[in-house]
Amino acid sequence: MTTLNKVFLAGNLTRDPEVRYTPSGTAVAKLGLAVSDSYTNKAGEKVESTCFVDVDVWARQAETCGEYLTKGSPVLVEGRLQLDQWESKEGEKRSKLKVHADRVQFLGRPRKAEMGDAPEDAGSRAPREKAPAMDEESARSAEPSGNADDLPF
Repeated sequence: MTTLNKVFLAGNLTRDPEVRYTPSGTAVAKLGLAVSDSYTNKAGEKVESTCFVDVDVWARQAETCGEYLTKGSPVLVEGRLQLDQWESKEGEKRSKLKVHADRVQFLGRPRKAEMGDAPEDAGSRAPREKAPAMDEESARSAEPSGNADDLPF
């Protein structure tokens, strides 16, 4: 039997990207993505729903996301579903479905601050500094299976 694990999601970031580094120096960015949908029900009323998805981005693309994206930025994410499983401190088994991004395409226009012509009071921010490294336990659970150097981006 052939299998396929591929997702494409277009939406807006729910928070600024959180970029950290594994002990080996590989960047990983955690993104929150809101994907909205609307339809008209039988009564003729417009119904809107939003799906919130966690996305992990790795390597250079993670650093780029942290540098140029902010809360509200529109993006197109191409990747695969990944199930994370762990045991809580209380001994309960927990799991979470998220997207492991192969590619993140920025859909909005660049912020004027990057173009160099924005007035200082326009609310623009300077590029972010590198975040502190993750502790070893977080890095082990966050690093993808296989070698991080084999990532497609």
